[in-house]
Amino acid sequence: MTASTGHNCVIETEGLTRIFGSVCAVDNLNLRVEQGRFFGFLGPNGAGKSTTLKMLTGMLAPSRGRIRLFGADTSDPECARQLRRRIGVVPENLALFDYLTAREYLLFIGRMYDLPLPVVAQRTEELLALMGLAKEDNKLTLDFSHGMKKKLALAAALLPGPDLLFLDEPFEGVDPVSSRLLKDILQQCVARGATVFLTSHVLEIVERLCTDVAIIHQGRLVFQGTMEEIRQTGSLEDHFLATVGREHLQAQRLTWLEET
Repeated sequence: MTASTGHNCVIETEGLTRIFGSVCAVDNLNLRVEQGRFFGFLGPNGAGKSTTLKMLTGMLAPSRGRIRLFGADTSDPECARQLRRRIGVVPENLALFDYLTAREYLLFIGRMYDLPLPVVAQRTEELLALMGLAKEDNKLTLDFSHGMKKKLALAAALLPGPDLLFLDEPFEGVDPVSSRLLKDILQQCVARGATVFLTSHVLEIVERLCTDVAIIHQGRLVFQGTMEEIRQTGSLEDHFLATVGREHLQAQRLTWLEET
């Protein structure tokens, strides 16, 4: 394992790049995320957020550049395998198995992390109760609503008790009650010392929850700082639009709505 250059640096990238054909989706990205932070990773559609998250979680190989998690270089296969035991992920497509029940799916996840069966059983019961899924024993995940699938995916990510959580749009399509539940759970994770890496288009949620924010635009990192720094000059929305969206916003108009 290679030691990190930063004290308590949980995520560190150097020149991280991903190219698809002639398109550079992520361009020379340098990120640093400290332990115990709630980190919001923002950008317009197509900016490279999900591609970055896939590289950080090992689902996609970088074209070039380096990733360190917990101070260890993920290019070492054995190191990467060990690191995955400390990580929970809610990916963009949720990655559930349609023909398993919620309980069966969590049992499968627990065994994948090589957790003892009594531990898996206890945590499964607590998670199903917390997520309101305990009475869905006879329903396959194929028949779950989108919000139920989101809660099951988060339950699976929380099951191993990860030190680092990667969440790709976890609040999309979730009702207000479930959204509040997810917020409370994530804040509890951070309070106990875990690190949360969140992508979201809902700036109000990011502004309320996150301690740190980075903004990516056209594959490049254009801002990284704390929410305290942003609040000194205005709202997160104002900062985001000034950074990546003001020109586009001003350029767009519908002529028939301007008619008098």
